[in-house]
Amino acid sequence: MDAYIKILGLSFLSTVAAEFPQAVFVPKSCCSLLFATLGDKVSFPNEAAYNASSASYWSQQEQEVAPSCVVKPKSPADVSTIIQCLTGEEGEHLRPCQFAIKGGGHMMWAGAANIAAGVTLDLAAMNSVSVNAARTIASVAAGAVWLDVYSHVDALGLAVSGGRDSNVGVAGLTLGGGLSYFAPRFGFVCDNVVNYEVVLASGEVVNANASSRSDLFFALKGGSNNFGVVTRFDFKTFTQSKIWGGSIGYEISTKDQQLLAFSHFTDANNDDTYAALIHGYAWLEGHDEWLISNMYAYTNSEPYSGIFGTLMSITPQIYNQVRLTTMTTLAIEMDESNPPGDRQVYVTVTVANNVALLSKVFDIANTLLEPLKNKAGLRYAMAYQAIPTCVMSRSLASGGNALGLEPEGGNLVLIFLDISWKKSTDDKIMNKQARSFLNQVELLAADSGMLHKWKYLNYAAQWQDPIAGYGHENREKLRAVSRKYDPVGVFQKQVPGGYKLF
Repeated sequence: MDAYIKILGLSFLSTVAAEFPQAVFVPKSCCSLLFATLGDKVSFPNEAAYNASSASYWSQQEQEVAPSCVVKPKSPADVSTIIQCLTGEEGEHLRPCQFAIKGGGHMMWAGAANIAAGVTLDLAAMNSVSVNAARTIASVAAGAVWLDVYSHVDALGLAVSGGRDSNVGVAGLTLGGGLSYFAPRFGFVCDNVVNYEVVLASGEVVNANASSRSDLFFALKGGSNNFGVVTRFDFKTFTQSKIWGGSIGYEISTKDQQLLAFSHFTDANNDDTYAALIHGYAWLEGHDEWLISNMYAYTNSEPYSGIFGTLMSITPQIYNQVRLTTMTTLAIEMDESNPPGDRQVYVTVTVANNVALLSKVFDIANTLLEPLKNKAGLRYAMAYQAIPTCVMSRSLASGGNALGLEPEGGNLVLIFLDISWKKSTDDKIMNKQARSFLNQVELLAADSGMLHKWKYLNYAAQWQDPIAGYGHENREKLRAVSRKYDPVGVFQKQVPGGYKLF
């Protein structure tokens, strides 16, 4: 009976659209066509599937966005049907509909992968992982999260170069470039994709790789959601046993030692590419001082080499969770340190590897923290991550990507500020402090000639422009690919979420 009533209601909306073509941009008419075509793969407000999709977003801001309907495809053919439904041409009763594309739903700002009064295309039901008979390729459907991948390949004694948080989506992280514990060995996550299966704006399902549609293949290595709906990623695999890793907590009194050791690590990383490190600072509600937390990974079953020696010898240590473990376990632990459901803002900047500069960046963050300390649920965190030249060299060896990073630029440090809080009434001050942090750090680094143009897309705030940081030449290449494969601009005009090319 409920389905019958729904059909009657949606048929009425379609009739209204036919009788009043000037009103055909009403989002519900888009949903009515989808429901008539795909049935229970489409859900509406207050239905269980709709509510589950909303709740699966990581940030509170994205959870609060209310689409007119959610459609959950189960195959590339379904995605093709959806795209064709949503891109009706002029002269039809249904004009093009605004929509969003959701992979894992981890991007924090409202509208990044969700849409108010539009259609959200949620890929969550497409989460399969398989490995070919030769054990060389892992094929991952676009709705998978990294836990789906690691739990599968770990059991086979294999790995892929992927994300570090178990609940982050494969699609968003990979299309934004992707950082990994394996990056010093294999480059960015996107450099390890050998084939993308993509649904284009026309609805055609195609493959993009080094020998077929190589221009689209290049563009998808960092170009985000601007070219189509990727439905499958084919990743190179490699043999991998256990990993030496985990986190160690330190008192803030060790900061100067830590920064010096981190800077030395960044330069030494080129000589030992099994090593990866996230050097983090966190201030949590209810605490009176900062905590330093280093996340170590040595992607070899042998105990870590001397590259971590100085950092590991720093005392006092508040806790030490380092041991031999699996990539699955490390990814779950990272996720547990970043719980869902809070309000969030990210901001990112990239600078040269310089201890004095990194120390001043901490001072800026510390000053901006002060007016936030009494805010409900505050988690104020900053991390430094090494981007040594070996990562860029691995990218070039894999055919290059769109990110615009070159070894000639030297070893870099990616800085990431992440602020979490509970109340929407605090949104204004949190965003203000994040903007102030970015402005001050960029000015400081620019004045000393140590600011780099690259901004990691997956850490960028809504108001940053990471694609501009790829450089003029690469952005023009991406625009040319967009014009070729999406000549009417479906993914520029109808998909407002993400970072656009034009």
